[in-house]
Amino acid sequence: MATVRVLDGGMGRELKRRGAPFRQPEWSALALLEGPGFVTLAHQAFLEAGASILTTNSYAVVPFHLGQERFEARGTELAALAGRLAREVADRASPAAIVAGSLPPALGSYRPDLFDEAASIAIHQKLIEGLAPFVDVWLAETQSSIAEVRAARTALGNDPKPLWLSFTLDDEPVAGPVLRSGEPVAVAVEEALALGARAVLFNCSQPEVMGAAVTTAREEARKAGVSLDLGVYANAFPPTPKDAKANETLDELRPDLDPARYAAWAQAWVDQGATIIGGCCGITPEHINALARALK
Repeated sequence: MATVRVLDGGMGRELKRRGAPFRQPEWSALALLEGPGFVTLAHQAFLEAGASILTTNSYAVVPFHLGQERFEARGTELAALAGRLAREVADRASPAAIVAGSLPPALGSYRPDLFDEAASIAIHQKLIEGLAPFVDVWLAETQSSIAEVRAARTALGNDPKPLWLSFTLDDEPVAGPVLRSGEPVAVAVEEALALGARAVLFNCSQPEVMGAAVTTAREEARKAGVSLDLGVYANAFPPTPKDAKANETLDELRPDLDPARYAAWAQAWVDQGATIIGGCCGITPEHINALARALK
């Protein structure tokens, strides 16, 4: 059986839960501006819970949250801070944890209709400049369309670090697993392989839709004759309406996704072929601890 690596959980909600500075529009980036110690505490909590992969708190270091002027002035600086904080905590583990450099959807989560190639590449390039000295892998996450991952790959240029691509899925597909853009997961995985991705993950979607996506991705990798790490980190809130504004608010969490139940989902994803398991929005260190213990 393949070794399963444990990814951390949702940073934004964990910061808010710990009392970090947290509001719209800055979201999780506000802690970098006003309380970076809280970011360290959150990383440490996930590490102690059993995570061996820590994700940089750079998801909200984009103009959508910071404003264009502040992003231009401080985006690279804040990305570097996010990278350094994750690296410092990761290096406390023995062996050191992996640091995944978060490259978010540059123009808003769940909104493939807002995509602009040139703007996305420019935003990611500023993040990459700040994060590069500190990260082990690049994680382009919560990607709603194939165009978004192509832009992330372009922004990285010739950077040699492994590329992990994580897609967010339609929570209520009519037939088969699809991205929020409506593009089939099978086509997205084909493109990920063409872009040289070392891992394909699915995140920030309902647990119920993840298994079919993993199965599809595993089959596409088999057909291509390549070895591909597969991963899942689901969210813990109900399906988001398709007309919702990007990152509009904190949704209420599902009461049925306590740590034990989430760990059961995690075991099912491993059985379906996933080798990287963690959590997204609303998944706490307690959830990560439960799944880490279950997967041992």
